[in-house]
Amino acid sequence: MGSNDPREHGVYAISVAAELVGMGQQNLRLYERKGLLQPQRTEKGTRRYSEADLTRLRRISELLGLGLNLSGIRLVLLLEADNQALRHELSGRRLASGSGQQRRTPLPGA
Repeated sequence: MGSNDPREHGVYAISVAAELVGMGQQNLRLYERKGLLQPQRTEKGTRRYSEADLTRLRRISELLGLGLNLSGIRLVLLLEADNQALRHELSGRRLASGSGQQRRTPLPGA
């Protein structure tokens, strides 16, 4: 992917990634099929997992432990990503307006 973040650079083969997060390789393949993560691929199609992918796999494991199914996990991950993006956008707006204060802005309709 086009990120300059070194955490996004795929370096781990599936066997190493699976061992690092304590999961089976088949689980990693399943999570990819279900759209829970998208590891990078080499020119020959070999999966390469990044530190960010490992963090995401650990989060998946945590959510599984809480009893969520894969569909529920997908929704949680999407909501968490949306939340992160909104927080980043709000932070940027605060910096642009010159207000470094951390204040809670009520949501429209709340």
